[in-house]
Amino acid sequence: MKNVTITLDEEVARWARIRAAERDTSLSRLIGKLLREKMLDEGSYQTSMQYYLTQSPSVLKKQGDKYPDREALHDRQGLC
Repeated sequence: MKNVTITLDEEVARWARIRAAERDTSLSRLIGKLLREKMLDEGSYQTSMQYYLTQSPSVLKKQGDKYPDREALHDRQGLC
């Protein structure tokens, strides 16, 4: 583990202390957990984006056909 010093606005620090107390943890652990979650979310997003970008485009309509109109796209009765 690495110790770091951070500076927070008083309002942010107050909020963070309250949230840490509600979770029965230290402020240091709370901030560490929040940063780790953010890091994992970004990694997951990047992985998903790379997968998406490697996929071939899919055909939405046949050549010469018109796109469906708004009414057809939003027809909820057809979903049942």
